[in-house]
Amino acid sequence: MNALAFLLQTVRISIPYLLAAAGGVMSERVGIIALGLEGMMLSGAFGAALGSYYGGSPYMGILGALVAGLVITSILAVSTLRFRANQVVVGVAINLLAVGVTRFFLRLTFDSASNSPRVPGFGGEGVGAGVFAAFVNPLVWIGLFALPALGWLLYKTPFGLRVRAVGEKPEAAATLGVSVIPLQLKGLLVAGSLAALGGAYLALDQHQFTDGMTAGRGFIALAAVIFGRWEPARVAVACLLFAAAETLQIQLQGSQILPSQFVEMIPYVLTIVALAGVVGRSVAPAALGKIE
Repeated sequence: MNALAFLLQTVRISIPYLLAAAGGVMSERVGIIALGLEGMMLSGAFGAALGSYYGGSPYMGILGALVAGLVITSILAVSTLRFRANQVVVGVAINLLAVGVTRFFLRLTFDSASNSPRVPGFGGEGVGAGVFAAFVNPLVWIGLFALPALGWLLYKTPFGLRVRAVGEKPEAAATLGVSVIPLQLKGLLVAGSLAALGGAYLALDQHQFTDGMTAGRGFIALAAVIFGRWEPARVAVACLLFAAAETLQIQLQGSQILPSQFVEMIPYVLTIVALAGVVGRSVAPAALGKIE
């Protein structure tokens, strides 16, 4: 594979990471630990397959993904903001809930324990072939612009200033008239929508939903958020780095230079190494995980 093809495939693979990581940045900037990204992505993927299958259009799939993402994010919001539940426990529960619910409805709706039927997606006949064909997918462009747009929102708008204030010192923000809980709710819903779009990209790109198809991408996106120190530009670079590792993994599997078990470990080993190098030095938003 030449360098251009490698780069284009890396960009294509990075889209779900970029979308989920953008959601992770928003969630953690308002003080909510983004441990449920995996569940939001998986729900979005199933919602996209369901919407596309019954709506006959990938755009209906995107709508289905947003609905599914908002539903599961609402459960997270009610648990953490209304009932003050431990955010780590709720995040883990959301991920487990998404796995169980998608598997249940996969069998109920499509009578299959493994995958849905083929659904309309972006690309296909009449669009051309090769790596450039992926760029007709609007989710690709949304993914590429998600983190730059989020950076502008956080640092160039009054809303972004309030978000950063709530994530650092919610009591001080409240004394200045900021409604902390409603702002955190808005941040969570934005985060859930972005993560769900990351899942939708997977389902619509593969033209079907497969049980557990996110395969840990939500956790890698969360690692990118931490590795990028909650700064959108840094997080985008981290996502591209992890996507490059996955692209390399795919190429090595095809060449059979190394045993497949070692090749499959590459993205996850890179994640562990990256986090081991920055966790001690990175400074999270001061109010992260704390609900007053």
